[in-house]
Amino acid sequence: MAAAEIEVRKLVAGYGATRIVEEVSLLVPAGSRLSVLGRNGMGKTTLLASLMGLTQRHAGEIILDGVDVSVFRPSARAVQGFGYVPQTRDVFPSLTVEENLIAGQKGRSRDELEEAYAMFPRLRERRKNLGGQLSGGEQQMLSTARAILGRPTVLLMDEPLEGLAPIICDELMASFDRLAASRQMTFVLVEQQIERALDFADDVIILERGRIAWSGKPEVLRQDQALIERYIGIGIH
Repeated sequence: MAAAEIEVRKLVAGYGATRIVEEVSLLVPAGSRLSVLGRNGMGKTTLLASLMGLTQRHAGEIILDGVDVSVFRPSARAVQGFGYVPQTRDVFPSLTVEENLIAGQKGRSRDELEEAYAMFPRLRERRKNLGGQLSGGEQQMLSTARAILGRPTVLLMDEPLEGLAPIICDELMASFDRLAASRQMTFVLVEQQIERALDFADDVIILERGRIAWSGKPEVLRQDQALIERYIGIGIH
């Protein structure tokens, strides 16, 4: 498995006739990490859903390692290399942790479950528990591990830390850092916890009303408190 480059060219997308993402263009090099920031309702979740093929595309192209996947169904995009961890987590509540993981393997050997358990030891402890019995943090670990077992070359993560205790956030971000350090995946992270998002990112974009209002390096954004307050509305320390 090798990380893939993702290029988006003038993407316009939304739900039905409603356009939410407007003329978005970006390039995420293979193995790098992009954090997507912005206030609520500015199109961040819709951008990730559009990359995965879950919205109505009105214009533009999505190129994954040189292959135009713009017209591909979500299942075909997953085969091509996209992995998606939605904000809703979407674990199967009536299946055990292990059964949830097997569902993400796409027919691969059960031996690969050990990778998930090594990444998130808490899941090993809970492997016989039902998905609906897990805490929010454990469900996030399960959703992430299930996506990773699909061997994505690009992993899209939509607010994985939402509603979680700080210690669980630390555990998750440490796992993401280890994955990213392997250079086997390209990451696109939507996250409201701006400090964590900046710590994780190689590059950052800020969305404002579905358009890219700013793009650059996290260390540059850190130094511009006025810009952060203008587009995100919260400060960092």
